[in-house]
Amino acid sequence: MDAAQHASAGCVASGPGPDQGRTARPALALLLLLVACIFPAAAAPRIGVATMQPGEIFFERFGHNAIVVVDPAAGPPLSYNFGLFDPDEPDFNRRFIRGDMRYRLAALPLEQDLAYYGSVGRGVSIQWLDLEDAEAAALAERLAWNALPENASYTYNYFTDNCSTRVRDALDGVLRGQLSRRMQGRSQGNTFRSEAVRLARPDPLMALGFDLGLGPRSDRPNSLWEDAFVPMRLAQSLREMQLADGRPLVAAEEVLLPHRLGPEPEPRPVAWWPWLLAGLALAAAAWTQRQRPRAVAALALPAWALCALAGALMLYIWLGTAHRFGWANHNLLLLNPLCLLLLPGAWRIARGRAGGRLFGAVLVVVAAMAVLAPFLLWMPLQSQRNGHWVALALPLQLALAAALLPRARRAAG
Repeated sequence: MDAAQHASAGCVASGPGPDQGRTARPALALLLLLVACIFPAAAAPRIGVATMQPGEIFFERFGHNAIVVVDPAAGPPLSYNFGLFDPDEPDFNRRFIRGDMRYRLAALPLEQDLAYYGSVGRGVSIQWLDLEDAEAAALAERLAWNALPENASYTYNYFTDNCSTRVRDALDGVLRGQLSRRMQGRSQGNTFRSEAVRLARPDPLMALGFDLGLGPRSDRPNSLWEDAFVPMRLAQSLREMQLADGRPLVAAEEVLLPHRLGPEPEPRPVAWWPWLLAGLALAAAAWTQRQRPRAVAALALPAWALCALAGALMLYIWLGTAHRFGWANHNLLLLNPLCLLLLPGAWRIARGRAGGRLFGAVLVVVAAMAVLAPFLLWMPLQSQRNGHWVALALPLQLALAAALLPRARRAAG
């Protein structure tokens, strides 16, 4: 497979160029020496979890991981990578848009897998697991079976079934559920939204897209089990995991490649007050110009055009795709696709004419729906953490409605 076939959304394992293999060889030699020292003359394969730090390309922002199997009797160390897809598939774009991505597992020589990360400066660490010989052998056998072409594909879901959750589930299976039992009942208060926005923060537009496009399902507090969709979170949970007899699951941990890029973004709360100040400033600009409706209409046109565009996209995600974490998005009440129907009336007002009856009716509906948005913040089961979007959009929608509604049936002066 070529390099493009190794890229994934949040995961990457691009094939090395002619010189990249040499970049990873010192790390691989160190790895083999470490295995030989820690596990001399091992009869069973040794299992490790390799965690790759975030990169700079948008689909590398979330890190990556893989299960490493070292079995000298079977050949060089293998990296079982669940994050591969083929962008050259005939229906790739349609599947990507509709949220029906097909990913697959591949068994790559570890040297090849490390080469790419070394070439782009992404750090890689490995956690060697203290599994029983029978458990290690069973996992290696299961992974080899899973990597067969007829078994390798799966339907990818960014939050619930991705390259990292597949690593988690494979380990939990061989540990007979010990991992899930320890992780299900604990939480750090993270959500799918907070983690997605945090890791996308180096790309502001990407972070904005996640924050705007995710619905209430993404705001339920995660258990550590659910947090494991992020490779670095899974590595932390493995680090703290103890087996039934009290032994740490991780016997040793080593850095294979240094991380030469920026650090992983730290969690931070959303500061809603700058959004409120911006919303009040825009509302004040509209309200103070209410005696000049043509100027207010000129402000409303780009604002409503953006609302209509964003709202139409959110509505399509809900009704036309399998991106379930974007369904029933409360931001539809604020960035309303009905704003598209306001554009002709606003254009007429900007030219000194009446907005029209339809304009007046839709204006009332859009303002009323925006007023509903803050009440949904307190819904116990379907609450969405969009208070900052409410603070920005609600004052503006109300000010535009108050300033332009009187001009719906009479010409602007």
